[in-house]
Amino acid sequence: MKQIHNEQEFNTAIQNDKISVILFTTKWCGDCMFIKPFMPSVEAAYDTYDFYEIDRDEMMDLAQELEIMGIPSFVSFKNGKEVSRFVSSLRKTRPEIEAYLDALKDVEE
Repeated sequence: MKQIHNEQEFNTAIQNDKISVILFTTKWCGDCMFIKPFMPSVEAAYDTYDFYEIDRDEMMDLAQELEIMGIPSFVSFKNGKEVSRFVSSLRKTRPEIEAYLDALKDVEE
């Protein structure tokens, strides 16, 4: 998963005709650490998407602008426009993340 550290990197990442899936996370978040072990295989299974990670605490202004307070959370973009979000403060399971990514297939076409 590619890391985003500033707004310029974020803006570049979302200006893509592929779907860009942005994961907001932090190092201290137990629910974020829960998904870390299985995310590489999820990324491999959904290789038509580009995956990025943002440390919410490092980019709090962007998180607030996008109304991301709960983590881990996912926001997806295509051609610079938000197309979907899976945002809450609840723990995400692998089946929930995969269902979210499956639903993005309609946006791909």
